[in-house]
Parts: sequence; C-alpha cells; structure tokens
Amino acid sequence: MANDNGGAKAASGYLQIQDVVKDFGGGAVAVNHVSIDIAQGEIFALLGSSGCGKTTLLRMLAGFETPTSGRIVLNGQDLAGMPPYERPINMMFQSYALFPHLTVWDNIAFGLRRDGMPRDEVAQRVDAMLKLVQLGKYGKRKPHQLSGGQQQRVALARSLAKRPKLLLLDEPLGALDKKLREETQIELVNIIEEVGVTCVMVTHDQEEAMTMASRIAIMSEGKVLQVGAPADVYETPATRFVADFIGNVNLMEGTLSEDHPDHVVISCKDCSHLVGHGITGTEGMTVSVAVRPEKIGLGPDEPPGPHNRARGTIKDLSYFGSFTVYHLQLDSGAVLKISQSNVERHRDVELTWGDTAWASWSPSSQVVLTQ
Repeated sequence: MANDNGGAKAASGYLQIQDVVKDFGGGAVAVNHVSIDIAQGEIFALLGSSGCGKTTLLRMLAGFETPTSGRIVLNGQDLAGMPPYERPINMMFQSYALFPHLTVWDNIAFGLRRDGMPRDEVAQRVDAMLKLVQLGKYGKRKPHQLSGGQQQRVALARSLAKRPKLLLLDEPLGALDKKLREETQIELVNIIEEVGVTCVMVTHDQEEAMTMASRIAIMSEGKVLQVGAPADVYETPATRFVADFIGNVNLMEGTLSEDHPDHVVISCKDCSHLVGHGITGTEGMTVSVAVRPEKIGLGPDEPPGPHNRARGTIKDLSYFGSFTVYHLQLDSGAVLKISQSNVERHRDVELTWGDTAWASWSPSSQVVLTQ
C-alpha cells in the first residue's frame, strides 16, 4: 500500500491547486473554491459520489476544462492557457482508449513517435515500459488478445512512456471485475512508485482510494470536506458526511450533558456515551456520535456501568466468512450495526435472529461530530 507517511508528504506543494472555481453558469458550480497542495511522488485520490466535482477538477488539471478562477501550478509552472498537448501531464482513462489496430508495442510507442523521438530511443523506451509492466512477451499482440488487467497495464505503460511530471488516473480500475481490481490495485501502486511519478486519481470506490492513495480528498457538491491519510479520514472524520461516506458507521444524535477537560458525556435516546477526551463545545449543544461497527462488542450479558452500552434484539445478521455483521434493533427502533471478527471456527455463544443482546464499546471508540 501507499499509505505510509501520507501526512509528511503534504507540505512541499509540487502540484498546487489554488482556490480553483469552475462555474458552468446557471447555478452549476462544479468546483467551488478548492485548494489542495500535492507533494512530488505522492499518489493522491479525489474521492466522492457522482456529481461531486472530482472529474471536473481532474479535467482542469489535464487542460480539457478551463478554471473560471483560481490557479493550477505544477512544479512552479502556471498551467493557465496551456493546451492539453503542451502540458507535461498524461491521463489514463477508464476505457484505456487503446488503438485496436495497433500492437501493444505500437500503442506504447505512439506518443513518442508523435513527439519525433529518434527510432532507437523509442525502441529502448518501449522495451523498458513493457518490462516495467511485465508484458515483455506481449508486445506483438493486439489489445483484444489481452485480458482486462493486461490492457490496463498497457494503458499505464503508454501513459508513463513520455515520462510525464503528473499522471492523472480517471477511475483506473473501473472496467475490471472485483477480484481482478483488488489484485491490480497493489500492482499499479508498485509500478507508479517505482517510476516515481506524481499521481492524482479520481475514484468513487472507497476501497480503491484507501488501498492506493497516500492521501485522500473527500469531495461533495464541488467542495473538499477533508484531506488526510486514509487512516486519519476513516478514524477521525471531520463531518457527518465524511463519517457516513467512508466505510460503515453508526451515527447517533445526542446532547452534550457533561463537559469536562478530559472527558464528556453525551446523552442519546438509547444510550449514554462516555467519551474519553474533551471536545470543543458547550453543555446542552446537539452533537452526533459516530461509532464504527467493528469497534462495538456484542454479547448476551449486560455490561457493567451506565455508559457505552445498549440493549436490543438481533433483527438481521450476515455472514461474510472472516466477519459477521449483526443488526441490533434498539428500544427506540434505531438499528445498530455491529461487525464481529470470526476468529474462532465456533463461538462459545452463538447469537442469532430474535435474541436479546447487549452492545458495548470503549470510551476511545467514538468520534464526536459537531458539523
């Protein structure tokens, strides 16, 4: 994975997106005052649902769209007014856009030939790219003679052959089936990191972004809601939207009933939360408490203490092999999702549909959200 030191890479600003706006008119603001600094060699993901503005932002980086206002600076060079073919940028599309009548070798060589590179240099570069993506034996084949994963690697080799300063990936694995997509994610990251190219990718697939990117920007309605390393965004979401968008989460509305420097108590309909740290807020304010399903324990016995527990009835359960997801219906009618790892082949106590059970969690499990 490319998920080490994501925070440390953020400062240098090799690619600077400065207060960029894209207004299509008629109230359609696709990108709304977005500012992001991306470090050299970083794999950065724009993540969001359809219509959030991520693809429009990528197209502005490529030069296919012109910002209404703001600046895009790459390695100190302002890209304003520079057409796509003059930018030191290559874009790999979801469809791969390989030429069906050309061989794999000629597909990779196409852009180099267009640039007038000498024949022997083209041959050296193409052979090096084929070796990099482990397709040396397939140079004479046509794209239709390759699997989806192999076609994806040819498209990547073609994108990297011109040694761009910035590589743009538009839903790079969207055309692959789930298993092949999972296998290809790490492979793609390893190739990009070996070359050392800075990469911005667009995806709506959370798992893809979490696996491949060193940092993620969560977008909604043209705005960036949070930027951070995958673990930071997952464990400490900044807003209700981010918490709900990334992974599964239980969101409970409540009131801040006790406010102390080192802990707070939040009263909700079905339970009382003791949170093991202070927050910025005042007693009586309305907040949301987010608890991930895997942070919650489940059992038949009542846990001790008045806080961080809830009783309910198991209304549904789904077995996924390595874990089981329980839906616990609470007294208010709300449903709590609980994910339990199946570490043992057989549990001492097997909970099933209709059973009364207790959910419990630690004071460090919750995130308190005020936005």
